[in-house]
Amino acid sequence: MNSSTAVEQQPQPNDKREIFGWAMYDWANSAFSTTVGTVFLGPYLASLAREAARVEFLAKNGFEWSEAIASQYPLTATLAGLQIAPDSFLPYCVSISVGLQVLLLPVLGAIADYSQMRKQMMQIFATLGALATISLFIVTGDLWWLGGLLYILANLAFGAAIVFYNAYLPDIASEDKRDSVSSYGWAMGYMGGGLLLLLNLIFYQFRDALGVPTELAVRINLASAGLWWIGFSLITWSRLRSRRAARPLPPGENYVRIGFKQLGKTLREIRHFPETLKYLLAYFLYNDGIQTVIAVSATFAAAPLINGGLEIEQGTLTIIILMIQFVAFGGALFWGWLAGKMGAKESIIVSLVIWAGVVIYAYGGLYGDSRVMQFYGLGFMIALVLGGSQAISRSLFAQMIPEGKEAEFYSFYEVSERGTSWIGPLLFGLMNQMFGSLRPALLSLIFFFVAGLLVLPFVNVKKAIADVKAYDEAQKQ
Repeated sequence: MNSSTAVEQQPQPNDKREIFGWAMYDWANSAFSTTVGTVFLGPYLASLAREAARVEFLAKNGFEWSEAIASQYPLTATLAGLQIAPDSFLPYCVSISVGLQVLLLPVLGAIADYSQMRKQMMQIFATLGALATISLFIVTGDLWWLGGLLYILANLAFGAAIVFYNAYLPDIASEDKRDSVSSYGWAMGYMGGGLLLLLNLIFYQFRDALGVPTELAVRINLASAGLWWIGFSLITWSRLRSRRAARPLPPGENYVRIGFKQLGKTLREIRHFPETLKYLLAYFLYNDGIQTVIAVSATFAAAPLINGGLEIEQGTLTIIILMIQFVAFGGALFWGWLAGKMGAKESIIVSLVIWAGVVIYAYGGLYGDSRVMQFYGLGFMIALVLGGSQAISRSLFAQMIPEGKEAEFYSFYEVSERGTSWIGPLLFGLMNQMFGSLRPALLSLIFFFVAGLLVLPFVNVKKAIADVKAYDEAQKQ
């Protein structure tokens, strides 16, 4: 198809068929967030690392490690000369993957905006992430370190694909529809991730009857997330349409050099959007807290009581996370409705107050015989605000970015998107290793919600929208 034909057939926003295809990518990749990131991988890698640390301790000291001597001999596994607490391993991997995203995503966004190949780049990174996730099946025994490496690769690819996915929102939905379309995408994500989790739960619960060892059942569930991801993405590829013809490279240039030039130009022009920058700061702060809660909740719940966790069984934990997925489906749609009634920024502020309350209660409560039921209650409250706070944040940001630079701006946005924030997981891991308990580590996360609440009210949304429109008009002249 030549460029003139592409212009003649320029897709229009609010096409229901295309919006459904776009939302189905959230359905597809959310399996990675739920089955891998939230439920199975953290406890599984921690158990492998804990066993490796026990073997290492015995070889070094001549006697076996036990919880009775934990205060004198903290249990750590050695990796590349570093001592790592087993429960801190996955949070560290999350931090590394986001550090790589900080370096790579802005350049990838600039390449996508210049080349106008958002869809193709989305396909490449989604496939890469899905294949890395499928490869988690081979992680067992002493290969616990490989699980971390594959997670870093998968999470990096996950974040890159989401940049291009989010950048489609201004194209497929008009301004008055973006809150509801964004919420619909999040809701589909929770439904898709929840459905696979339900299938995995059924399989996990009947693993003994099927003659499948527990470790093998976990590995099958991890790989299933990659198959789900790549399989349902085919619906997205068939319905999501490119908006512009691909732009060829100038003679003697390559996309990496072009990407850096494009990024440099955007950074020089970003001074025209002070309110957008203020919003990004607020989002970076409060979303860091949200993503850390998501990333470490399973590790906290499954950790032994001596380490300040709840010691909830894997099956019970999976049921709680499953409940969160389906409640969050309705919560995301509700928050889209609420944003239409009271405003996007105001609805986000309400959600952050609830988030702060949840973390404070998780630190001070969750004791006694009713701690599992308390965790159910916390899960329900999280589900009500989880999708809504993120969906409305995404659609509000869409109002604040200039035309033709969507992927670049959403690359900055994605640096602190779900499962990819680095400061929170790093702080959580360090606090756990310093104090030998996950509760003080959890308390440290309150800072992020409070900081976000201090910045967000001062973002002038109307001025941000006006700045973008003035910039777009100036570029057309």
